[in-house]
Amino acid sequence: MKNLFLSFAAIAALSLVSCDSSDDSGNTAKLNVKLTDAPAKYDAVKIDIKSVEINSDQSGWNSFSVIKPGVYNLLDFRNGMDMLLAEAELPAGRISQMRLVLGNNNSVVVDGVEYPLSTPSAMQSGLKFNWQQTLAAGGAYNVWIDFDAGRSIVKQGNGTYALKPVIRTFSELTDGQIKGYVLPQDAKSLIHVINVNDTIATALPNADGFFMFKGLPSATYKVSYDADASTGYGDVNKENVSVTYGQVTNLGTTTLVKAN
Repeated sequence: MKNLFLSFAAIAALSLVSCDSSDDSGNTAKLNVKLTDAPAKYDAVKIDIKSVEINSDQSGWNSFSVIKPGVYNLLDFRNGMDMLLAEAELPAGRISQMRLVLGNNNSVVVDGVEYPLSTPSAMQSGLKFNWQQTLAAGGAYNVWIDFDAGRSIVKQGNGTYALKPVIRTFSELTDGQIKGYVLPQDAKSLIHVINVNDTIATALPNADGFFMFKGLPSATYKVSYDADASTGYGDVNKENVSVTYGQVTNLGTTTLVKAN
């Protein structure tokens, strides 16, 4: 995977364009919205971000316009990296949903070739997803939009690509973390976090083997280190990996070996 880290300082905030101005400031809560990404085996996944919308039971849909709208590579935000999308105040109370509104300039780069990403007409009003949180007056909250790039890109039978976003959200209340290293790089490993039989997160290691999962609920998981079948390396599974809210579970370094 190419090193695709870019500078995003130019979009470090969003401006609030729709809010109930009559709210007493003592009855509001601060909210930071951040963008992160599950990895994908593409050269780049470029998403045209226009705005973020948050549905409050107290004030309805609040729209946040990006100060510098533009196209951003999701793969810059993997293994614990994220980007601040918004800083805002909302009325205290329940938040139920969010929307990520995209423009038309979305694309995926595969083996050096860039392909446009078509989007279903149903997404013209934005990518809607649930986030259940009650904001307390005077509170401060962080929420991450985790855009699963690998599962969100679908190759069509005619060779084109479609964007069918798979998105989850998490906050500090569900922010258990796992980190570690996997070697060697030649194994081209993917790491999966599995709850019972359901894979809930996937990581593509950095060039040095580092990987990190964020936003995991407290539970006991299986972590699988899966080598690319073409490399001849064997897979490794780690059972009973305990994750606790607010803590980082360090799995150290796992080295895969050639299968016999």
